[in-house]
Formats: sequence, C-alpha cells, structure tokens
Amino acid sequence: MKQVQQVLKAIDAANAADPTLEEGQPAALLYGARMTEELARLFPDASALLQIAARGQHVERWLLPRSDYPEGRAGYYAWRKEQGRRHGARVAGMMADAGFGETDQTRIGVLLRKENIKGDAEVQALEDVICFVFLRWYFAPFADTQDPDRLPRIVERTAAKMSAKGRARVLQEFDLPEDFAALFRD
Repeated sequence: MKQVQQVLKAIDAANAADPTLEEGQPAALLYGARMTEELARLFPDASALLQIAARGQHVERWLLPRSDYPEGRAGYYAWRKEQGRRHGARVAGMMADAGFGETDQTRIGVLLRKENIKGDAEVQALEDVICFVFLRWYFAPFADTQDPDRLPRIVERTAAKMSAKGRARVLQEFDLPEDFAALFRD
C-alpha cells in the first residue's frame, strides 16, 4: 500500500502544476481527486492498479493541448489516443520509481489507453468512473458550449462507452431529461 500512496502523491504533485484553475485549485488535481472519489464510491474494492489509473487518468493533460491537433473528430481521436499513450507512460514511470514491476507498469498502460474496453472488466470500470465524473461535474458546463442539436449524440456516445450496470446506475443517480435518460436504457 505504501507503493500505491507514493504513486498517488507523485500524480498529485505533477497535477498540482496545472496552470488552469477550477474552484481555486489546479484543474487536473481536482479532476484526479474526483476520479478517486467516484472510484471509491462505485467500486469500493478496486484494485491498487485501478486506483492508480483513476487518479492518473489526466496526469499532466494540459501539456498536450487539444489545439495542437486538427479540428473535428479525427483530430480529437488522434489527440485522445496520444493523451492515453502519454498518461500510460508517465504513470508507469512513476510506478517504476515507487518499485512497481514491469508487469504492473504495462498493465497501467492498458488501463489508461482503455484497451479492450468491453472485454476487460477493469478497463470498463475505469470508463464507467470517467463517465460518472463527466456527467456529475463537467457535462453541464460542457453542454453550455455545444450546439444543442449535438447534445443527444454526445450523451449517446457517453452511454455507449458504459457498462449495463453503469448505465443503470446513471438512471438511478441522475435526474435526466427523458430524451437523455432513454439513451441509458438497455
């Protein structure tokens, strides 16, 4: 457990350098705390690696701005893929510093790149947590910046990434307009 705490502290130290503030603190640091909180709530028995992945999900994300990639879907997916690769490598390095072995370092990359999302229970759990954090704290401000006609498709994509249990829990925990709620039903 000491190794896990060392990695979490390293992630927090890295994210404390985020120049973007949200609620008076570095945005990436706040995001990591929210991910940890949601993981503990949704998956209280999460493995140590899943705990590290949740906290490191956006480690130093600001260092590779979205604006460095072309507009549109292809540019977004290229940026997101590179972020996953970077996050996996960065957290694996922190894990190496804390004494984690190569197998665990490789596994953290799988989690943070979200490989085999529907076939790997831990990757799926991480994605469910990501979606909960997005819906709970980031969807409303994000929605205000979007064309209202695009929102149903965005919500549909979010729901599609989630497990059936995750979607059912969204319906229990969030008071969604019916047209959005329908997208979370199986």
